[in-house]
Amino acid sequence: MNNIHKLSATELEKLISEGKITSVQVTKDILERIENVDDKIKAFITVEKDHAIKAAEKADEIKENTPLRGVPIALKDNIVSLDEETTSASKILKGYYGTYDATVVRKLKEANVVLVGKTNMDEFAMGSSNENSSFSSVSNPWDLERVPGGSSGGAAAAVAACEVPIALGSDTGGSVRQPAALTGTVGLKPTYGRVSRYGLMAFSSSLDQIGIIARNSLDVAKTLGIIAGVDEYDSTTVDIEVPDYVGLINRDIKGLKIGISKQFFEGLNPEMKEKIDEALDKLVKMGAILVDIDLKYTKYSISTYYIISSAEASSNLSRYDGVRYGYRADADNIEDMYVKTRTEGFGTEVKRRIMIGSYVLSSGFYDAYFKKASQVRRLIKDDFANAFKNVDVIITPTTPTTAFKKGEKSSNPIDMYLSDIYTVSISLAGLPALSVPVGFINGLPVGMQIISNYFREDLILNVAHKYEMERGEIEYERI
Repeated sequence: MNNIHKLSATELEKLISEGKITSVQVTKDILERIENVDDKIKAFITVEKDHAIKAAEKADEIKENTPLRGVPIALKDNIVSLDEETTSASKILKGYYGTYDATVVRKLKEANVVLVGKTNMDEFAMGSSNENSSFSSVSNPWDLERVPGGSSGGAAAAVAACEVPIALGSDTGGSVRQPAALTGTVGLKPTYGRVSRYGLMAFSSSLDQIGIIARNSLDVAKTLGIIAGVDEYDSTTVDIEVPDYVGLINRDIKGLKIGISKQFFEGLNPEMKEKIDEALDKLVKMGAILVDIDLKYTKYSISTYYIISSAEASSNLSRYDGVRYGYRADADNIEDMYVKTRTEGFGTEVKRRIMIGSYVLSSGFYDAYFKKASQVRRLIKDDFANAFKNVDVIITPTTPTTAFKKGEKSSNPIDMYLSDIYTVSISLAGLPALSVPVGFINGLPVGMQIISNYFREDLILNVAHKYEMERGEIEYERI
């Protein structure tokens, strides 16, 4: 069968379950696709060929047809897996091999999904362009001179380039949704606590959440059904029943109330606004109702996010000191070893975040910065809570622009941080959100963000799926 790699996960699952193709055939085709195109994309840090083929052989031996059995999936390089290198795209963890499986990895293996490798990312998930990897920058499959977004840029690029049908990423302030928007893929950040973080290398513990990138919302729904749920190894997960996301995805949206906040559209590029308005028109024609809402505190989201996330990062990354694991610099004494290890092992952006975090937590500045940011975070959360008393979902842009050129924002950290202006408030509130492609500007994808109340991922997926049916298919193979 030709062009196996172009098929969606759902299409592959169906062919495998019907015996028309084997998981081994699918996996070999996917591995060949990666070998053929990844020199241009640089989406993968490691490809686990032997592990993938063995997993595919096992999946073919299973008689029971379960969701995504035998389908290849990639993992972001900050999700730990047993006996496989996981570096968080950092020199300081080069050569670290997992001694256990993250909970999401264990669940995928139990579902007989085939894990093919680890995708590139901004170092320790800190970045919006995937230019901060210690190994190589990632290219956007729609234009190799442009970034794929970050920090899950490798995962998004791999899906967009048809190297895998699905990839898991992590989303702290938009790191699944923003690259999904820039690569024309679908990216979901679940509710904080919906998916276990056990085995995810921590950046900002109160914000990090494992998310999903695919080429359609149905594939996302199937993946979420596998990885969601309470976990005894992660006390932040919530013991709420995992619904049948696939069964709920095709409901009628007539009467659905969609909140539109002026704060998310003020100053937006007119071409971007036009694409989102066209998508909203399609939803209105299906019976949805637009409702104006006020999210007045979201204007403080960027500063609040970078204070809180950097503070938590400075604490989480203190464990990388050259003593226990990872890179260790040569030095004459232990103090010099600490300094040299962290100086040589961490990249520029990681050092910047550690320094910001240490500053806002320091004596005399804690109340002025971290405490105040925590209070504003509560106001942002209350903003959304009040909005959801009157609407079912909220729709916003995902990004302020389409994919920008490599190096365009590297010298201006503030400009780079503003790439996440429409996503960080949702992360601060712990809400679920999904980016779905709604068109193109000059050949580059545009994403629309759908937000719902806590643990209502079914609503998001429902709206996205109905929109996709109206929009039609996107041709993804660009290289």
